[in-house]
Amino acid sequence: MKLFAFGLGYSACDFIARHGAEFNKISGTVRDTEKLRRMPGGHEIATFVFDRDREDPGMDAALAEADVLLVSVPPGISIDPVLGKFGRRLAALPQPLKIIYLSTVGVYGDRQGEWVDEEHEPTPKSDRSTARLHAEKAWMALARDPHKTLHILRLAGIYGPQRNALEGLRRGTAHRIVKPDQVFNRIHVADISAAIAAVLSYNVTSEIWNLSDDEPAPPQDVVTYAASLMGIEPPPEEDLEVAALSPMGRSFYAENKRVSNRKLKEKLGLTLAFPTYREGLVALWEAGEGRG
Repeated sequence: MKLFAFGLGYSACDFIARHGAEFNKISGTVRDTEKLRRMPGGHEIATFVFDRDREDPGMDAALAEADVLLVSVPPGISIDPVLGKFGRRLAALPQPLKIIYLSTVGVYGDRQGEWVDEEHEPTPKSDRSTARLHAEKAWMALARDPHKTLHILRLAGIYGPQRNALEGLRRGTAHRIVKPDQVFNRIHVADISAAIAAVLSYNVTSEIWNLSDDEPAPPQDVVTYAASLMGIEPPPEEDLEVAALSPMGRSFYAENKRVSNRKLKEKLGLTLAFPTYREGLVALWEAGEGRG
C-alpha cells in the first residue's frame, strides 16, 4: 500500500511511527519547512509543504499512486482546504482509494451529559464543529464514487506523550476547573493509531466511527489522578464561573456528552490499549512523562 497523509500532525505521525512498515511508500504534507525536521523516525517520508496559499510540486504525482488517504487537516470556516485545492483532482483519480478522515465528537454538540453514538444526528454548537460537519459531508459527497471508500473517525480529546495531565502539572499549566456534572471524553493517541490500522483492514462499506475511551470523566478527576501518580498535591479546584479561561477553553464546558465506543469494539473488533484515563496516565508516567 501507498499512503498519502494530508497533515502530518500529532495523530498522523503517531500512526506512521507505529504502522509505517505496512506501507511501501509514505507521502504527506506539512505547513512549513520547520516541521520537516520533526518527522517520525524510522520511516522514509516524501514530504510536501501545503497550506491555503501553497502546494509543492510533486503532490499530484504522489496522489496518483496512493491507495490510502489519511486526512487530518482542520477545515476552514467556509471550505475544507484539502477539498478546496484538490477536490476535483481527487475525484478524478481512477484507482481504488480508501479515505480516512479524522473528525471530532464535537459534531454531536451538547447532549446535557447523555450518551450518543453514531446513529445520533449531529447537532454541532460551535462554529468549529459546524465546519467539521460540513467537511464530513463534503468528503461523503466525494466518496459516492464506487472506487472510493470513506471512514470518518470522530475523535474525542486526544492525549498521549507530551500531551497529558502529567506534563501539564510538570509545566504548571494544569488546572482543576469544576462545573457540576461536567464530563469530557478522551482517547489515547495509540488507540487512534490502532483504530486507523483496523479500519484499513475493514473491507466492507464506508462507515463513521466514534473514537473515545470507556469512561467519560470530569476533567478535574484526571488532574487529581495524575497528581497522585506524581506524589504531589493537585492544584486547587476552581469554579468555572470565575476561572481564567480563554473563550475557546470556556466553549468546551458549554458541551456535555458521553460518547459511546460500542460500535468501534463490536463491529471493528478493537480492544482499547487504554480503556480509561487511569491506564493511559499510568503508562505515560512509567514511560517518564511528567518528570524532570
